[in-house]
Amino acid sequence: MLEMKWVRENPEIVQQAADAKHIHLSVIDLLQTDDQRKQLLQEVEQLRFDRNRANDSIKELIQSGKANESEPFKQQVKQCNIRIQQLEERRRTIEDSYQRLMLQVPNIISEDTPQGISDKDNIELKRVGEVPDFAFEPKDHVELGSLHQMLDIPRGVKAAGTRNYYLTGNGALLHRAVQQLAIDVLVQKGFTLLEVPLMLREEAMVNTGFFPSGKEQTYKIEAEDKWLVGTSEVPLIAYYQNEIIDVNKPLKLAAVSACFRKEAGSAGRDVRGLYRVHQFSKVEQVIVCRNSLEESEQIFKDITANAEEILQLLELPYRVMAVCAGDLSQKNYKQYDIETWMPSRQAYGETHSSSIVLDFQARRSNIRYKDEQGKLHYCHTLNNTAVASPRILIPLLENHQEEDGAIRIPQALRPYMNGLERLVL
Repeated sequence: MLEMKWVRENPEIVQQAADAKHIHLSVIDLLQTDDQRKQLLQEVEQLRFDRNRANDSIKELIQSGKANESEPFKQQVKQCNIRIQQLEERRRTIEDSYQRLMLQVPNIISEDTPQGISDKDNIELKRVGEVPDFAFEPKDHVELGSLHQMLDIPRGVKAAGTRNYYLTGNGALLHRAVQQLAIDVLVQKGFTLLEVPLMLREEAMVNTGFFPSGKEQTYKIEAEDKWLVGTSEVPLIAYYQNEIIDVNKPLKLAAVSACFRKEAGSAGRDVRGLYRVHQFSKVEQVIVCRNSLEESEQIFKDITANAEEILQLLELPYRVMAVCAGDLSQKNYKQYDIETWMPSRQAYGETHSSSIVLDFQARRSNIRYKDEQGKLHYCHTLNNTAVASPRILIPLLENHQEEDGAIRIPQALRPYMNGLERLVL
């Protein structure tokens, strides 16, 4: 959420951000609606003032024994009440429209965000690691997972429908191993680990900027005001909602959680294997800090570097992409994606994402801090995917496969895999 005063002073910037992010918003309509609600509020307040003054006149006349002269004032009170009721009904309608429009207002876009319409316009910033050049015909992760009895998609579909799976044996161990590696990396860097709720009120989804536009991707718990989260970013931000907190040092939070996503609108896309599934797990980094762009930019570099470090420990080739304006979500000011090489796709596939959100989430969530003079400010928030599984298993299995079908376990993962160095057939 942006401050309305700032929107009024910078309507062109807000409209440009909405257009770039493909958000159907008319800033002119928003400003006109705000004018209407203010005008109606002034009219209602004036009528209440007039009604109170008329009531005072009635009391004075009664006390002075002139009750028979109070009829005109009683009529005035009656007319004021009728008019107030009419205006209040209209004001509620206008207020609803205003709130709906405000929830469509996007965050502004950083000056160094590339211009573009879709992810095809994202800009590569760097590549790390060598793409493997196999001397044999490599298998994809589905074949490898089946051969090693690590992955069972048919039974996942039988039990839960399309885009579902079972991880078995070493598949489940590997899934847990990459998460624990990421957790250990973050804890060593001073992050506080939280176990978070996965069913949240709609308010939390709205406050973090995932609603209203993301409702079609989110599973609802019927008959309750609860939704299944698609990322622990939501409960981590909600942890501090409606609080005044101490951010003299940035608050560094991490969580590992199951995540749920409908994948609405993705029919026919990435249908094979583990790339696009309904249930997955993520280790998430969230940082809440002072309202300082300089501080946020440095933290953004740090959390992106944390994700890169994990990929380097997994010995996987990757590239860092600057996300273009047209691929940014409503809430993000700036975003980098990390894409990891997936041999079966003969391409890099997104596995991580880092975002600066400025005070967009904090305004909606009412998360503030006091500066040295005691003045209140809304915090900045940032987030990053430290690792997401089972998607990370795609490059992990495919890049480390050997000609005989064995899969090498990276050195950093071996302590989490009971010392296994290779998975053999």
